[in-house]
Amino acid sequence: MLKTFVNAWKLPDLRKKILFTLLIIVIYRVGCALPVPFIEGDLIREWFGNETEGTMFQYMDILSGEAFSQATLFALSVSPYITSSIVIQLLTIAIPALERLSKQGEEGKKKLTQITRYTTVGIALLTSYGYYVTLKNAHAIKDPSVFKAIVIISCHCAGAALIMWLAEKVNEKGIGNGISMILFANIIASLPTMAEDFVENVTQEGSSVASIVMTVLMYALIAVIGILIVAFVVFMTESERKIPVQYAKRVVGRKMYGGQSTHLPIKLNMSGVMPIIFASSILMLPATLGMFFPPKEGSFWKGFIDLFSTQSVFYIVIELILIVAFSYFYLAISFNPVEVANNLKKNGGFIPGLRPGKPTSDFIASSLKKITLIGAFFLAIIAVLPMAVNALTYAISSGAISLGSVAFGGTSMLIVVGVALETVRDLESQITMRHYKGFLG
Repeated sequence: MLKTFVNAWKLPDLRKKILFTLLIIVIYRVGCALPVPFIEGDLIREWFGNETEGTMFQYMDILSGEAFSQATLFALSVSPYITSSIVIQLLTIAIPALERLSKQGEEGKKKLTQITRYTTVGIALLTSYGYYVTLKNAHAIKDPSVFKAIVIISCHCAGAALIMWLAEKVNEKGIGNGISMILFANIIASLPTMAEDFVENVTQEGSSVASIVMTVLMYALIAVIGILIVAFVVFMTESERKIPVQYAKRVVGRKMYGGQSTHLPIKLNMSGVMPIIFASSILMLPATLGMFFPPKEGSFWKGFIDLFSTQSVFYIVIELILIVAFSYFYLAISFNPVEVANNLKKNGGFIPGLRPGKPTSDFIASSLKKITLIGAFFLAIIAVLPMAVNALTYAISSGAISLGSVAFGGTSMLIVVGVALETVRDLESQITMRHYKGFLG
């Protein structure tokens, strides 16, 4: 990986792309630190630290690089853009007009991109209003008024739109996917805070030697597990099923084409981190609602919300089931075996031992189901294992040791590792295109 970056740096045009991407990330991180007028930063940080454990807000704070808990300009991060992209992708399947646009090549793609932008602004406006109400309920805005509401909502909405523009600029002139690079930067930016939490837990006043040793051992165990998980994620992310494909020979004029043997790669984890995001979003809704409508101790509502705590066995089991279900759902809307089989048939390709058409599509669909099941269990293990460690630590320490965002560490690790691997692959392909012999050797 390091050698690939060194080789890419030697090429002037790739060096410009890398520097441009780094510049965009720096601009983004500056925006994450810019305060929005009329918001008391200390009050909102204190409220988030006490009230958002295990809720949707804690998850959004991780993905925003802690900008969400500080109510800065880029507090909404890439969430509106991601939500808009998913909504348009789903509507493309459901609405014939959008489906026709998706099949019109580059022109249709530009129109869909424009629709996605407008949808992003609309979602950002709604989210900004909800965020303003949350800030108001947290008493982070002194003497709320209509003017202050307009300024705060406008700032956060404009921040989300600016993030969308920055991400698209990375796609045009930088390296990798803009959204992925921003998420990567956000998660890396939260590492100092995790280190600070570790130091505070170890050096807190009144801690006995046994308590300090226990805390150090807990974090050492987490570090070892983290290293093993990274190796496991890299191995599983790179894994794929290669279905052999043979192309028939064709004579065009005096030349013969085809006859090559190749393969159809099917990634083990085709859906990426999306099933985890969907599952976590649904399971964190009860805890988030409980924050808006605090339940009474001993009530049914209190017991119901406690079931959806990240330290609950019920939460872990249900998340496991939902991740598997969403893995199949996301695959169903993003991959069409019939279309793949038809494309192979049109280009004279076939899978050895199978007739073109329906037998080929059935075989691909059957292979996908098996691969998806393995990939779904992989995602479930990555998402659930950190939660299990968090729950075990919480039980052993009786809540004395807080591990903060460890419960969401699996998702963060998947994003970081996935973006790193994808960036390296992008650089390698661009180096290969420039025919610089020996650079990848």
